[in-house]
Amino acid sequence: VQLQASGGGLVQAGGSLRLSCAASGGTFSRYAVGWFRQAPGKEREFVARIWRSGDRTSYADSVKGRVIISRDNAKNTVYLQMSSLKPEDTAIYYCAASSTVILSASARGNAYEYWGQGTQVTVSS
Repeated sequence: VQLQASGGGLVQAGGSLRLSCAASGGTFSRYAVGWFRQAPGKEREFVARIWRSGDRTSYADSVKGRVIISRDNAKNTVYLQMSSLKPEDTAIYYCAASSTVILSASARGNAYEYWGQGTQVTVSS
């Protein structure tokens, strides 16, 4: 499956963005999808994850209450709605997909086989 992340941009603190991860080349409903981010000089970190049918979601503590992950399997797309953005949310955001990841490992980047190219989110103070 190929993934295309989009929707990043420059936003002021307190603002909102919606990221999209569009998939092609596979049966999208078979894949769990995660969002990860990497800030300059920092390691990649987990942001959120949605299970194959969309009935299970998980969030990093750093974004909980400010981010909602959702999916539309008919459109082969996963969304990451981010609000109350903070300068520390500045990073490149990547979506990743896996048909084999197990629930207990779904916050680990190395559990995902397919990755999108990333979209830059910059939050100014």
